[in-house]
Amino acid sequence: MKKVCVITGTRAEYGLLTWVLDGIEKSSKLDLQLCVTGMHLSPEFGMTALEIERDGFSIDSKVEMLLSSDTSSGIAKSMGLGLIGFGDEFQRLKPDLIVLLGDRFEVFAAAAAATFARIPIAHFHGGETTEGVIDEPIRHSLTKMSHLHFVATDEYRKRVIQLGESPERVWCVGGLGIDNIKKLELLQKSEFEKSIGFSLGKRNLLITFHPVTLEENTASEQMEELLAAINELKDTKVIFTMPNADTDGRQLFRLIDEFTSTNENTIAFTSMGQLRYLSCIKYVDAVVGNSSSGLIEVPSFKKPTINIGDRQRGRVKAGSVVDCPPDKEAIKRTIEGVYETCFQEKLKTVENPYGDGGASEYIVKVIEQTDLTGILKKRFYDLPSD
Repeated sequence: MKKVCVITGTRAEYGLLTWVLDGIEKSSKLDLQLCVTGMHLSPEFGMTALEIERDGFSIDSKVEMLLSSDTSSGIAKSMGLGLIGFGDEFQRLKPDLIVLLGDRFEVFAAAAAATFARIPIAHFHGGETTEGVIDEPIRHSLTKMSHLHFVATDEYRKRVIQLGESPERVWCVGGLGIDNIKKLELLQKSEFEKSIGFSLGKRNLLITFHPVTLEENTASEQMEELLAAINELKDTKVIFTMPNADTDGRQLFRLIDEFTSTNENTIAFTSMGQLRYLSCIKYVDAVVGNSSSGLIEVPSFKKPTINIGDRQRGRVKAGSVVDCPPDKEAIKRTIEGVYETCFQEKLKTVENPYGDGGASEYIVKVIEQTDLTGILKKRFYDLPSD
């Protein structure tokens, strides 16, 4: 049996990996090793390792790496701790394959350790572009360190191949998050309201906003513009999900805490979990912010996404996604615009460019069937000349 070590460092990433973990665990050909790190092990971010265990998964390894700092120096030091921790754990676990998703600094540390340990890497959601964040160069670096690539659209597949990866090792499987939408039995509205201790109103919005990490000192300013716009909305209930452990993320924590403490029509969660988060999308009128889920998962609900600023600039977008500058008046106008009859009619025919599910099963099948012998030595694939 192949020993497959899956790395997860954030609540959102774990949600996307859930059905891959389930498939590996149930496979007769694969042996799951689950390694948790980063925000999962931090009480400040909800200690979500406990949620993973409540879901029935055994955690084989815990790599403590997250310092209580969101400065650039603090995150660089966290990466250093991660590199040390993953190096030790890979020596102990001796996996045959490392599985990583996305573009965060936690998985970059894991990939670097795996590279020096001569362990092949399977990478999910490569080839995507997010021009406003540090994740962009990290994602493409992970592509070059990886050996099996599972991407979400044909455009992203072409980009991974453009980076020199063999087409035979790049599979277009769609967005992993859509499997949760298809497989989970979402909560009824009354169940959802009870689960969060908050009643929905005439109008409802879900806010999920993160720092634009390639911009300096804009996080607080942009969040203040968003909060000022929300403060002027009438008959609107607002649910916030807190940002990830990114540069300047704690500034946003503070602003959201201050706002929700003085506004009874709002509530905030460090971690909602996939079931409540997806149920929330089902019952709100729109998702507002700059999270990748607004582009990848929300269109499957035929709900609008108001995509603020440059964090997701460059990603493939459905017709339900409306781009908006981080300006109070622009945000207000855009929110009002998604309620207009013509836009609501447009939503009925929206198709999600990230597919309609099945990515997890496809990935597990490929991992089962792929011979890893000799896979570490990659030949750079040059694009055919015109």
